[in-house]
Amino acid sequence: MKRILILIFVLYVCGAAGRAQDLKTLFVALPDSLSPLLTEVNRADFGDFLESGMKAEVKNRFGNMSEMTKLTSDYLFLKTTSASTLELKLLPLNDSVKVICAVSTYSAPAADSQITFYDTNWHELPLSDFLQLPQEDEFYLTPASTAQADSLKNLRAYADMYLWKAELSSDKPVLKFTYTTPDYLDKETAKDLKPYLKSQPVCLEWKEGKFVAREDWNPSLK
Repeated sequence: MKRILILIFVLYVCGAAGRAQDLKTLFVALPDSLSPLLTEVNRADFGDFLESGMKAEVKNRFGNMSEMTKLTSDYLFLKTTSASTLELKLLPLNDSVKVICAVSTYSAPAADSQITFYDTNWHELPLSDFLQLPQEDEFYLTPASTAQADSLKNLRAYADMYLWKAELSSDKPVLKFTYTTPDYLDKETAKDLKPYLKSQPVCLEWKEGKFVAREDWNPSLK
């Protein structure tokens, strides 16, 4: 009998651990210190509304509306305010352990993101263990002449803030970075800067417990 009770307890603990790896459950368990806008009831309501086929919109602590537009077992997208969003992605660290990647983005009007990693108990983890953020130069083409290099140098003097928007894929372990510094520049400067920028975002893929470059490409400006 004692062995049977021990076995039942072990199975219960394992089952609870498995349930805790579901992003819906983890999001509801998010500490209030990390969720200043949303109560535990708010966070639970999002999933319940989506599962019922309803619009997942709730009134947050500030009396404004927050809306969850996507929720799967390992991904969610939340419009926290009219100018900010939150993405969460549950990623495998090994066969039994997962981590949570959180991307918070604020647009005012140029989008700027912050990335944070947590364990499944919502303890913050060192960013450098999982990701090396792209350098600003990675978004620029290599000038093909001295004249282009001088022109780019002059234009980049106006781009004195390094801004980027990060986006997680809902169905793939991919993190995309888009350069948003031009969005805060005046229209003429942004237009002049555009030919010097790469047309594709910087994309990283989750492999062996960290985000790494998907491709190694560095096209030159023609």
